[in-house]
Amino acid sequence: MPHPVENDHLPFPVLVGDIGGTNARFWILSDADAKPKEFTNIQTADFPTIDQALQERVLDQSEIKPRSAILAVAGPIKGDEIPLTNCPWVIRPKAMISDLGFDDVLVVNDFEAQALAAAALPLDDHLAVGEITEATVGSRVILGPGTGLGVGGLLYTQHKWFPVPGEGGHVDLGPRSARDFEIFPHIDRIEGRISGEQILCGRGIIHLYNAICAADGIEPKWTDPAEVTTHALNDSDPVAVETMVLFVTYLGRLAGDMALVFMARGGVFLSGGISQKIASLLKNPVFRAAFEDKAPHTAMMKSIPTFVVTHPQAALFGLAAYARTPEKFGVRHEGRRWTR
Repeated sequence: MPHPVENDHLPFPVLVGDIGGTNARFWILSDADAKPKEFTNIQTADFPTIDQALQERVLDQSEIKPRSAILAVAGPIKGDEIPLTNCPWVIRPKAMISDLGFDDVLVVNDFEAQALAAAALPLDDHLAVGEITEATVGSRVILGPGTGLGVGGLLYTQHKWFPVPGEGGHVDLGPRSARDFEIFPHIDRIEGRISGEQILCGRGIIHLYNAICAADGIEPKWTDPAEVTTHALNDSDPVAVETMVLFVTYLGRLAGDMALVFMARGGVFLSGGISQKIASLLKNPVFRAAFEDKAPHTAMMKSIPTFVVTHPQAALFGLAAYARTPEKFGVRHEGRRWTR
């Protein structure tokens, strides 16, 4: 039985893929030093299976034929059939080997890929939030409000980076301020509780907006999270503004909690499209204030940097870094790697 931490190179050329509920993105690395060959985003709804999408939109469009694949997926990886959480695709590594010509397929969690990126991305691909503008070598945390709320850890030990997947987005989120206590009774609950993901994701923005409207006895105007964020950024609707100030506050609280769990002296990294879109709101002092408000550890929290990841394909960058230099990382292969 293989050791659960593997550091061997998967055979080049390597296909790396970031497969979400709506979009799938792919690169091919011809060798460890080559610039990646990039492909246009694939809308998952356009193809009934990932195999057909890969064949038509990647393999048929490339003169480079990949021998191996490293795929990041949103959802648990159990068995030989891996369903995706938010689309009907099912990843079947054995079929990819027999039908698409791969010799080797490794499947990892999507936030492991984001964690790998947090270890590998250059400074130019981060936007500092707060006074500290550089990350130190040390354990890190990655949070990504998007379709859901992804949370990942990145431990640094034995001169290696170890990504730690988890479900930290589902921890409890509770009220603290007087305003919170007015709003939280109106937030939809799941079996009696409010998790971080109930507020800190796309649909969570609407949950929070509707709860504010209910607390104040006013009729909601907006039904799409993009409308709320746009009006908040434009300062054109006071309820939208409060929604996003509270969103940023709660994200700061949860980010601080995760930094404490992982003792993330190397920094906290906010990934994904929502974080990039609201970067100017995250620069508002309320985010850092909520992040640092962790008595008796406020002084320590002030020393932990926070960043928005600005690279548009961060997960692919992280997977590519692992494909090139697996010896720098500890990524578990057992039960997640298939070979011909």
